[in-house]
Amino acid sequence: MKFINIVGTTASGKTTFSRQLAQKLDLSHIEMDDLFWLDNWQETPDDQFFLKLQSQMNAADEGWVLDGNYSRTLPLKLAKLDTIIWLDYSFRLNFYRSVKRAISRAMSQKPLWKSSNNHETFRRSFLSKDSMILWMINHHAKNRQKYLKMMHDPQYQHLQFIRIASPKQAAEFLQKIKSVP
Repeated sequence: MKFINIVGTTASGKTTFSRQLAQKLDLSHIEMDDLFWLDNWQETPDDQFFLKLQSQMNAADEGWVLDGNYSRTLPLKLAKLDTIIWLDYSFRLNFYRSVKRAISRAMSQKPLWKSSNNHETFRRSFLSKDSMILWMINHHAKNRQKYLKMMHDPQYQHLQFIRIASPKQAAEFLQKIKSVP
């Protein structure tokens, strides 16, 4: 477990889990949202996004923990990827976390990523077609189907899939990981 991608639906805790795992394993943490989102919620074009991601992965030749789904980056990641950890939490928990996170972020107005000025607002969180809550509602089941299919697809059998179904399991998993001195 040296080249790892943490996947899961919005508000599953990918970034927090990834940071903790990267720290324990002494690997680089790469936050894909930070690479993708430009100021004012502008998206990085795919060719530039892929270059940014490739550069970050190349700079971390000792290993990395990527957080984020971004299925279109899979061919790029597969060159080194050895493990996918899927935070597969219930719809109810993801919905609760999405709402709680949206409120907290809208109130704090803190930028979401280092590389952009993006922050949440109540309007964007609750009244917009771009709402992450709405995105979670529309994609939770689709993501589950996608990762279940991928786990059983022969072309990905060389990857270690770890499916974590609750925050308790995530904490237990991290607890079992031996920290690198």
